[in-house]
Order: sequence, then structure tokens, then C-alpha cells
Amino acid sequence: MTPPSPAAIDELKAALGPSGWTQDAFEIAPHLTEWRNRWTGETPILLKPGSTDEVSRAVTICARHGVAIIPQGGNTGLVGGQIPFGEVLLSTRRLRTVRDVTPLDDAMTLEAGVTLLEAQQHAAAADRYFPLSLAAEGTATLGGVISTNAGGTQVLRYGMMRDLVLGIEAVMPNGEVFKGLKRLRKDNTGYDLKQLLIGAEGTLGVVTAATLKLFPVMRSRAVAMVGLESAAASIELLARAKAETGGGVEAFELMKRLGAELVLKNIPDTRWPLDPIPDWSVLIEITSGTPGGAEAQMERLLEVAFEEGLINDAAIAQNDAQRAAFWRLREEHSAALKPEGGGWKHDVSVPISRIAEFIDEATAAVERFHPGARVSVFGHIGDGNLHYDVIPGVGQDIPAFIGRWKEGSHVVHDIVARYDGSISAEHGLGRLKTDEVRRYKTPLEIETMRAIRAAIDPQRIMNPAVLF
Repeated sequence: MTPPSPAAIDELKAALGPSGWTQDAFEIAPHLTEWRNRWTGETPILLKPGSTDEVSRAVTICARHGVAIIPQGGNTGLVGGQIPFGEVLLSTRRLRTVRDVTPLDDAMTLEAGVTLLEAQQHAAAADRYFPLSLAAEGTATLGGVISTNAGGTQVLRYGMMRDLVLGIEAVMPNGEVFKGLKRLRKDNTGYDLKQLLIGAEGTLGVVTAATLKLFPVMRSRAVAMVGLESAAASIELLARAKAETGGGVEAFELMKRLGAELVLKNIPDTRWPLDPIPDWSVLIEITSGTPGGAEAQMERLLEVAFEEGLINDAAIAQNDAQRAAFWRLREEHSAALKPEGGGWKHDVSVPISRIAEFIDEATAAVERFHPGARVSVFGHIGDGNLHYDVIPGVGQDIPAFIGRWKEGSHVVHDIVARYDGSISAEHGLGRLKTDEVRRYKTPLEIETMRAIRAAIDPQRIMNPAVLF
């Protein structure tokens, strides 16, 4: 792509005004790195538009000059798609307006810079529930989670981000504004254009606002940690939980013992509620619209699970503080792995019925490829999504281990592909997997996606290094 000329930079500055841009290195620096410290980027200017109109002006100028743009939300992405390498960086964090909350429509319209946590709070203030939840929700913004089609812990019951979006407003690569903010559940009038933008990782436009689905507030909630002997038992337990609650299972999170041990080792003020730590733990959350209903369902489920030999230990959170403590143990898994020297991170999905089989086969393959490596498995098995992370063995050469990351990922991902799975369940492709995914996509899939992109962004100015 053409580097921004001084004339293009001056035009952007004039269009956005003094508060709409910065070239201050100190202010820009946090936008150029990501949580895993895999990339450190660079940009000639950080754009900070405060409205959809300002985003439109900026994109129009970039399109006219053939200048590439990287849209960025809360910078919580894990695959590097939000990091610029010479492109103009456009942050949507100043798009903060709550445009509308309509409880009778079970919908709210918020701008892209609102954080996920704030979206949950706006819904709660209207006695409604917005279910998408993930560990970075205090920082992750709606524009980012829409552009990456984020998942999180409640997909089992409510679906991915694309299932929660009713309408979208976005600035297209030529600077025009797509005005698709509708509250409709039914609209069969042609292609669903908003779904093209969801999960496109900023390659088809800049999401500036969205209308989101809301749900009734559940009147009771129960959380338990249970111990199991095998991953296979967790799949049987999931099926039993769904049947016993009539669909009331909101979250079902699997954790291998290694991950639990590292949480206790590396995260302060943590205690596993089961002693001894079992080979496998599952965090279960059940909700109900009836006061006391979730608690009764949880007790009945655990009683049946003990009788059938599916679980060997259990602890039920007795209050909000204990529920938060249980969830913290799950949410700190990624942070707990970091002090172990880095690793090969895999955000994969396979059919739920084959999760246990996949874990066994992949772990055996990893151990053959790199003897002594340790495997940590955790994730949302209610929707088939596993975070399958491989870390160096104690005392192993860490740089040498990290140097085998690409080959090691092929070992894992080749097995995922054989199971008709996905090498990116919820994080997206970004810079990390854009090249590798060609190994698993058919030529027809790749060419179709390229054709869509060429039709919408013929100059390829939007996040040009991402997606084929």
C-alpha cells in the first residue's frame, strides 16, 4: 500500500480537528502492542474520530489517497489483526454514545466504542440482559467484538456475537455510511449485509454502531465446580445437564488439572474449591427465570451425576463472592500460562461429541512431536470450543520451544481439520492465522471470500494484511 503522503496526513488532521488525531509517541504506544507481546507495530498517525461522520471523512480521505487503514477497538484481540505496520490506525474508542435502549423491543443501539461490560450495564439498567461475556469485557469494545465475531462463555445458550446483532452501522471502504440499524428479527429482503461485516476483522468497513438483542433477566443463578476423571465424562455430564434443566445451562467450562495447578501457582489469592484438584474440572452455571429455580436444578443435576458416576466431587457457590471466585479460576487460565515461558496457543473447535477423542489424539501427537511439552486444555465445551495450549516442559529450552510453534500448530490443526473442526473458533484469523488457514480452506472458499472483498474494497485499503 502507498504510505500516507504529507498531504494525506494534513488532510486527515484538518478533517478531524485537534482532538481527532495524535502523533504523540507516548499516546500511540499502547495501541501498537497486544496482550501476548507477539507484535509491536508502527503507524504515522492515530486517528480518534468522535462520530460516524468523522469516521466517514477519514475513510473517504484514505480511499482517495489509496492509504491503508487498520481499525482498532479495545485492542484486546489475540491474533494481531488490530496492530498496524505502517498503515493509518483508526481507533473507535471515542464512539461512546448510547443511542437507544428499547425494552419493549428487547433491543439497544450503542456506538462501537462502548465496552462490553458497559453494554451489559446499560442492559441491566433497563431490566434486561445482554449475555456476551468474556475475560476482557472491561476493555473490549463493541466494534471489536462485532468485527471479530467474539464468543465467550455464554455461547452455549445465546450464541456468538453474530447471533446477538440485529443491525449495524458501518463506514464502508469508500467512505459511505451503511445505515443498517434495525430492530427487526425478520427481514428477508436480500443478502444480510450486516452478517458480512460481522467477523470480517475490519476488512470490509469500520463498524460504528450496532443494535443488539436483549433478553429477560434471569431471577436465579447457580454456579458449581465439579470434578471428573475424564474429559469424556464431561461430555456425558453436559448432555445430562441440558436434559435436567430444559436448556437452562448458561455456561459449561472444562479445565484440565495442569491449568488449575498453574492458576494456583501464578495467580495470587486463588484457591481451588475441590481438594485434591481433580484430573478434570467443569464450571457449570445454570440460570432460571424462577426465583430459586436454578439452585434446585443444580442440586438435582449434581445428585443424578453422583449417582451415575459422572462426577466424583462438587462444590456449589453459596453467594456472589464465591461465584465470582469460581469464575476467576476459569478466567485466569491464560494469564496463569504466561509466566511459564510462552506457548503454542490454539483456539479451536470440534464437534462436541468428539472433544474427548480429539484431546487424546492431539495430546499424543504433541508429545511425539516435542517430548516433555505440557498441554493445558480449557474452554467452552458447551459449544465445542477448546483453548488447547502447549507450553514448554519444566527446564526445557524456551526459545527453542517457541521456535517450533509453527510446526507444532500444524500438528494440532491438522488433527482439528480431520475432525471437521475450525482452527479459529472465536479469536479470528488476524495476522497470526491468515496464511495458515489456506492449508485448511478449499480453493472455492478462498476465492469466494476474495471476490466479496474485491467487490466491496477494490483498493484493499481496509486491514490489507488480514484474510487472504
